[in-house]
Amino acid sequence: MKALVFQDENTYKVVDNAKEPSLRPDYVKVKVAAVALNPSISPVPKACQCLTNLIADWKAVEEVQGKVGCISGKDNTQLLCKCAKFNMLISFPTLQGCDFSGTVVEIGSDVKSDVKEGDRIWGFVHGCNSSNPEDGAFAEYIVAKDGLFGKVPDFMRMEDAATLGVAVGANGQGLYQTLKLPFPDQPAEKPFPLLIYGGSTATGTIAIQLAKLSGLQVITTASPSNFELLRSRGADVVFDYNEPEVGENIRKFTDNNLKYVYDIISLAPSVAICAASISTAPEPKAQYTALLPVEFPRENVDSGFTMAYSCWGKPFRRFGIQWPAKPEDYEFTVKFIKLVDGLITEGKIVPHPATVGTNGLHGILDA
Repeated sequence: MKALVFQDENTYKVVDNAKEPSLRPDYVKVKVAAVALNPSISPVPKACQCLTNLIADWKAVEEVQGKVGCISGKDNTQLLCKCAKFNMLISFPTLQGCDFSGTVVEIGSDVKSDVKEGDRIWGFVHGCNSSNPEDGAFAEYIVAKDGLFGKVPDFMRMEDAATLGVAVGANGQGLYQTLKLPFPDQPAEKPFPLLIYGGSTATGTIAIQLAKLSGLQVITTASPSNFELLRSRGADVVFDYNEPEVGENIRKFTDNNLKYVYDIISLAPSVAICAASISTAPEPKAQYTALLPVEFPRENVDSGFTMAYSCWGKPFRRFGIQWPAKPEDYEFTVKFIKLVDGLITEGKIVPHPATVGTNGLHGILDA
């Protein structure tokens, strides 16, 4: 089959003879229709018709390198190879990519989900996985773990559905498993403020919709060009993150009552703004969570981060660190995806706007 693979530390290319992934008992095999660019470095993910591509861990690599900024075009190959050299990959050949949509073609013997051959599904896979190098999404056929996917409604394009997987998984961990906010089907009796930093990312627009369904007062940040989009998704107020003293302005807006912050961007500037926005009142203790490991400057705030890679319930390696298996994260995510899948089918959650690209697997270096 065709696949976009890391062949060694210096070679990242489309091949025609990649081996199809083996079907494990608790997985389904999928013929890929579309894959989405990781929203962690770009406010608008791209989904390419037929086969497109996602570079997992772009932002993480830039953080390791001490650089911040969007890498595109011919620079992608160099950056991807740096990914290997920084010990984020330890096996070759290796597939990357996480977000996908496609059609189920085979079902493992232990799969418990209500799924059949021919179903259209969206989900996410563990790209850049040194333990199972065949697990990435950049291929004609992939395997997806039971429960870590949902059904694509008849009214939804595959290209749009491809943007959902990582956003849903990350938001489940960040908003509900970590911050322990009220679930969308059990909303808060009285609204309280939540800051979602990075609202115009694909993860952010889904987070806004979830938080609004949870009955919260949703505060977010973006550039002014995205204000209308975020308001349409349910944001109560949007702040321009480029404005001086934006953190202090958010704190004033909330009357010094902001106790919950979800930092999707997870870089030094976002950390500083989030720290300035959080209430100075000592009780109850404020909660901050990010999507990457960052240092938070306030000791009077409970801070931490989540990594969606733990959703598979298996040990994994990232940032040169071996992370232990967390079966409870898998169990939580399966239940959360089932909940959100219903909200999507009912039209209560809509995907992030997708810009459709071209040239399939070969288009990744021009993305």
